[in-house]
Amino acid sequence: MSHYDVVIVGGAVIGSAVAYFLSHEAGFDGRIAVVERDPGYADTATARSAGGLRQQFSTPENIEMSLFGLSFVRSLKERFGEDADVSFREKGYMLLASEDGTPVLEANVARQKAHGADIVLLDPDDLAKRFPWLSLEGIAAGALGLTGEGWLDPFGLMSLMRKAAQARGVDYITGEVTGAALDGGRVSGVRLADGREIGCGALVNAAGPNAGRVAALMGVDLPVEPRKRYVFVFDCREQLPETPLVVAPSGIYFRREGAHYVGGMSPAADQEPATDDLEVDYGWFDSEIWPRLAERVPAFEAIKMTGAWAGFYDYNTLDQNAVIGVHPRIANLYFANGFSGHGLQQAPAAGRAVTELIIHGRFTSIDLTRFGYERIERNEPIREANVI
Repeated sequence: MSHYDVVIVGGAVIGSAVAYFLSHEAGFDGRIAVVERDPGYADTATARSAGGLRQQFSTPENIEMSLFGLSFVRSLKERFGEDADVSFREKGYMLLASEDGTPVLEANVARQKAHGADIVLLDPDDLAKRFPWLSLEGIAAGALGLTGEGWLDPFGLMSLMRKAAQARGVDYITGEVTGAALDGGRVSGVRLADGREIGCGALVNAAGPNAGRVAALMGVDLPVEPRKRYVFVFDCREQLPETPLVVAPSGIYFRREGAHYVGGMSPAADQEPATDDLEVDYGWFDSEIWPRLAERVPAFEAIKMTGAWAGFYDYNTLDQNAVIGVHPRIANLYFANGFSGHGLQQAPAAGRAVTELIIHGRFTSIDLTRFGYERIERNEPIREANVI
């Protein structure tokens, strides 16, 4: 049986971020393995992400984590070399609010600005001047990211961290974790579907949508499950100017992508699709997406859907916020789970945070104590208002 000081379950963007930061930590010289069941990453949440990066959150920790994600993206060439690029398109996010939603939007913008995010609050007159193609019916305010928000290449970001971790000696192992051994209040190893066993000094659960299943192997109840989300690509007869990523009160979002547009929305609780495959319900576009798009942008009355894909959120059913920390009774079990759709942008901060816990036993940069597993056991949700 092979043995590693740290075994990371899940090798997409979160697991690779942990591997990257831990392998580059001056105070750590142990062996690291990453176990990933999908070596081509084709079906991972990372590869199927829409690639968003924003600071427009309601929770201070989320704002800070995404600000570090922005700093990380802006420092790629210093970290990975002159050729490092993730095609970051800094076009901004714009969240729109009804009259009832405006007080919450205003409070969120004040909090974001206090943490250093470059967000501006716009009234209907401002919105009409900047975005004449936008219908403002029912809209009382908007929040626009002037800098630091946009979208990027998810696979590219993951690949940079993965390759840099491998260059520092991290082993990426293809396999699915199907069992775990505990000894004296610690995880001592994992078993793979093909029968291989791997011993570990510490285990990091970074298994994305499968994190709840992996935690259950150790008798741990982690309320993280896969939730399927559709992303649709469409063309518009009338070409709009460059747009930010717009999020309307109806829940619909869209952005321009070259000559095309990308959009979608999260379904209501009673409309959640099955998660046993990655098939797209194309009827969802006609019944739910198109009417909301046309309501917000009159030019979108004349659009044609040209493509679509589906992916999974690692959805935290308690509060849609990440679980980052160490188990209170299994002393070497670490969590980096449940990002609920904003894992890509928070992966660098999550990787750094887990590394801090492994090396120092505490957070030394962003204090993510509130995101620990203890809140799960206490059933004390930390609600994030801006889940897209």
